[in-house]
Amino acid sequence: MNISSDIEIAQSVKPKKIKEVASLIGLDENDLELYGDIKAKINNYDSIIKDNADKINNTPLVLVTAINPTPAGEGKTTTTIGLADALKKIGKKVVIALREPSLGPVFGVKGGACGGGYAQVIPMEDINLHFTGDFHAITAANNLIAAMLDNHIYQGNELNIDKDKIIWHRALDMNDRELRFITAGQGSEKDGVERKDSFDITVASEIMAVFCLSKDLNDLRIRLGRIIIAYTKDDKPITVDDIKATGAALVLLKGAFKPNLVQTLEGTPTIIHGGPFANIAHGCNSVIATKTALALSDITITEAGFGADLGAEKFIDIKCRVSDLKPSCVVVVATIRALKHHGYAYLSNEGIDVSNFKIDEKKYNLNIENIEALKAGLPNLLQHVKNIKEVYKLPCIVAINAFPTDTKNELEMVEVECKKLGVNAILSEVWAKGGDGGINLAKEVLKQIDENKDNKSKFDFAYNLNDSIEQKLNDIATKIYHADGVDFTENAIKQMQVLEKLGFNKLPICVAKTQYSFSDNQKLLGAPKGFRITVRNLKVSSGAGFIVALTGNIMTMPGLPKVPAAEKIDFDTKTGKIIGLF
Repeated sequence: MNISSDIEIAQSVKPKKIKEVASLIGLDENDLELYGDIKAKINNYDSIIKDNADKINNTPLVLVTAINPTPAGEGKTTTTIGLADALKKIGKKVVIALREPSLGPVFGVKGGACGGGYAQVIPMEDINLHFTGDFHAITAANNLIAAMLDNHIYQGNELNIDKDKIIWHRALDMNDRELRFITAGQGSEKDGVERKDSFDITVASEIMAVFCLSKDLNDLRIRLGRIIIAYTKDDKPITVDDIKATGAALVLLKGAFKPNLVQTLEGTPTIIHGGPFANIAHGCNSVIATKTALALSDITITEAGFGADLGAEKFIDIKCRVSDLKPSCVVVVATIRALKHHGYAYLSNEGIDVSNFKIDEKKYNLNIENIEALKAGLPNLLQHVKNIKEVYKLPCIVAINAFPTDTKNELEMVEVECKKLGVNAILSEVWAKGGDGGINLAKEVLKQIDENKDNKSKFDFAYNLNDSIEQKLNDIATKIYHADGVDFTENAIKQMQVLEKLGFNKLPICVAKTQYSFSDNQKLLGAPKGFRITVRNLKVSSGAGFIVALTGNIMTMPGLPKVPAAEKIDFDTKTGKIIGLF
């Protein structure tokens, strides 16, 4: 059977005019800044949010998250989009709020973030590439600050900045390991002051976090200004305000700050805005995008990056705190294939021979029924579900993203085990059928929202903001990762003491950790026990308003794989179509 690629499916659908999509949610042409006929920015998002404060507080917000990702795929964005299309089909006024994809994964290995099959947002080529230029604006603002910082030092260093205590990195929205550690300013005296420097991928920049957490342009200005970029020789923090770069950075960002409006293959309105990674940042779309979606809909569907231990944790413990949002329901996405992958890896780590089920050194045969592997991998899903229900006290549903190779026995096992936790597992066929394949999931979501509409007061966080940095990290590690505790390197202990001395100890925590495991070791799949989390670096993102804790060997600038996706991407000059983009 010939199966069309995602891009072929997307290109086969004629999009509606964006003005027609906007009219579904009460917007007219005056509310839009058009980028051609099929994408636009929402001009008056600020008045929409202010005029609908009560509606925002009362509109159901559904968070879609997932198990720890595997090479087998989970389909979190696909499920988000298909669920919204299904809700629209049964008569609900629904808006989706998503993150923008980063160019790094698009040309690397992971791919884009527009969904898949018949549950996609379009124009997927534009969204996965330059879109409306938001990431370029964020990159430019980041690097403007870097340039002004180095220029200040070159021009006499009036602020007495210690060049060995500069913590602001340059940024580029591309996977490039060569830029992780560099020497800048080489050459003559006129070429700058020589020092060690490094690049972060744009989605890991604090500018991205500030952009996504700001409630309006004035808040964006304040947050930009208080970003700490360096320290003096006597350890006084230096901010963006101190080098007088705040206004210029705001000018670069003001246009990008307007949320972007596109549509699904079935014409469901979708707001896509901002895109921090969840393994090295807080992993959620912008606050103003989510609130605009809530103001314009009767139900909003959003997602958080990677597995629930990262994306959902940060959505709740960081974004919900900043924005005063409360999810009405959480959908945890899993596939039978991914659970079996976790199971094989777990069995292998336990010393059980699984070589008979390997296709090659890196891949397992996931297309055949294997109840033992599924049983061994299920704890990963169940642990995420328990966290949602028991730590955050939120209603939870499991969406099983269907594959043709799933068997009746495998599906029944997942349903039975979820039922033991009081959670319904619903088969989702949105990849193959679009909204029609998500009707049962949509009905279950509405049922859970209705049954729990009076229980928002039970909603809780994983830690108390007033606790110490060490206690907050221990709470995340023990309650969410189910680790035995946290160990701090000598360097991290010193940094923690400095942060406490500077008064940053009451901020939320943003843990940078591998997305593949509950632990900080990407090889420990399933639901590992008997491990500890090692924090090797602590730094404050004072503009974003959280402390970043780097664990394991996490990098803020990814590299390309041996065979990057870029090798298969091309442009057909005869047809005018992009090819090879997933």
